[in-house]
Amino acid sequence: MTGGMILFFGLAAVAVWTAACMLLSRNAVYSALFLVLNFLSVAIFFLLLQAAFIALMQVTVYAGAIMVLFLFVIMLLGAERIETRPSLPWQAPVAVATTVLLVGLMALALLQAPASAAAPPVPAGFGSPVAVGGLLFSDYILPFEVTSLLLLVAMVGAIVLTRRQKRGEAS
Repeated sequence: MTGGMILFFGLAAVAVWTAACMLLSRNAVYSALFLVLNFLSVAIFFLLLQAAFIALMQVTVYAGAIMVLFLFVIMLLGAERIETRPSLPWQAPVAVATTVLLVGLMALALLQAPASAAAPPVPAGFGSPVAVGGLLFSDYILPFEVTSLLLLVAMVGAIVLTRRQKRGEAS
């Protein structure tokens, strides 16, 4: 096993561990912080793929701006103090069955993969700002515009919710 594979599998373990901790955390703030660690581990995956620009955007946009927004909403709504209800009785068996199914499918895919399959070479300019921008504004222009519209609606909704709350407190 090469050093790159050891780094990859170690980083994969960190990514899976932080994702599981994010899901299992009872505190919303801790869950958001585990999500930041997961974003950072994904950014390191991009660095391993020699896509430094995408890794930088991963850290800047997701671990930076989006997580600040998440933490703001958590603090605004007081979600860190919300009491949790007991789960539905059917949730645990369905979760265990789904987990067993996904692990089985992953093991099957790993067993059927050829042992000596080498990764294809990375094309020149992969992950560069020019390549990302070219794809974003040509092939993915519609999802890009829909996402920007969705973020705009969410921002206006957050402002409206905050203003109503302030009016209600004043009266």
